[in-house]
Amino acid sequence: MASPSRDAAVSPYAAAGVDTAAGDLAVELMKAAVRDTHGPEVLGGVGGFAGLFDASALRAYAKPLLATSTDGVGTKVAIAQAIDKHDTIGRDLVGMVVDDIVVVGARPLFMTDYIACGKVFPERIAEIVHGIAAGCTETGTALVGGETAEHPGLLGIHDYDVAGAATGVVEADRVLGSDRVRDGDVVLALASSGLHSNGYSLVRHIVVRAGLRYGDNAPDFGTTWGEALLEPTRLYTQPLLQVIDSAPDALHALSHVTGGGIAANLARVLPQGSWVEVDRSTWSPPPVFRVLADLGALDLEATEGTWNLGIGFLAIVAPEHADAAAAALSAGGIGTWQVGVVRGGARPDGDFEQGAKGVDGGAVRLVGAYSDRGRSDGSVMDGAK
Repeated sequence: MASPSRDAAVSPYAAAGVDTAAGDLAVELMKAAVRDTHGPEVLGGVGGFAGLFDASALRAYAKPLLATSTDGVGTKVAIAQAIDKHDTIGRDLVGMVVDDIVVVGARPLFMTDYIACGKVFPERIAEIVHGIAAGCTETGTALVGGETAEHPGLLGIHDYDVAGAATGVVEADRVLGSDRVRDGDVVLALASSGLHSNGYSLVRHIVVRAGLRYGDNAPDFGTTWGEALLEPTRLYTQPLLQVIDSAPDALHALSHVTGGGIAANLARVLPQGSWVEVDRSTWSPPPVFRVLADLGALDLEATEGTWNLGIGFLAIVAPEHADAAAAALSAGGIGTWQVGVVRGGARPDGDFEQGAKGVDGGAVRLVGAYSDRGRSDGSVMDGAK
């Protein structure tokens, strides 16, 4: 019987929809950006089965604790795909992963990434990884490895998702957390750059219901809707580490305001029995939140469990260090202001958010009305308390 004819130039795997040559080209296009994140601690370069990191420096710690975090960017990638703009999604990933590590006071060491796609477009994959590498450089994190997986039939040809994991280190007796928080500690807000990478299912729902397309002009922002909504996540790791290094006793706890909003994330890092009233009047949510809320016929208060509303991080600080910490962060380009004070004992009547993500912590509620004065550009607001 004659053998079935076949095209020798097309491998069975390629015929099934997986282009290994495209994957190899993507690696070549991203190599230089990845190498730029490497210090002498990274061994073996790019392309190995596993990344190697020299941990000898950990011997200088009395009791080093490794901190690890993993996350993705969520449905923000759908907007990047809609307008074919992929150079900022990687920075968003670093923000979601690496900035979680500094919450416990840890210094990031290295990160890995994972990109799943329906089809490998080498230039697109390289754009994403260039963004990851840029974020890693800014946060002092080595990008030691990653994986790009082609999933034809599972994902659409232009679909992709990104995820990452990072590891850092902190001295055991310097771990930040609720056990350090005291009655009278000051709660500082650190300005966000916008939506960051949370609440995009609500964002997309509002945009669709309004009959808008991401390529449409958005007069309020001077860009297209897609460009405005892809504003990259602000990275807080290095400014916060500088405060930790310069004043080790200043910061008691940190909260990364991601999914769940301001109250839920702050409650996670408060000790049981404590409470905070976050004063809305101390800041004005940036225009992106106001415009989207108006478009969706929502009060800003209705979005507080979804969006960060202009606060990307919260720092709980010893009162004697609050002014210096706020000044240092502001000098580093992060608008910082006081939004509340930690209290113990009986709390006022009313509904408080208490506990989140399985943590039975303190209680938080937002009070007052948002300010219409001050600035929403990340600078310290005039008259901030």
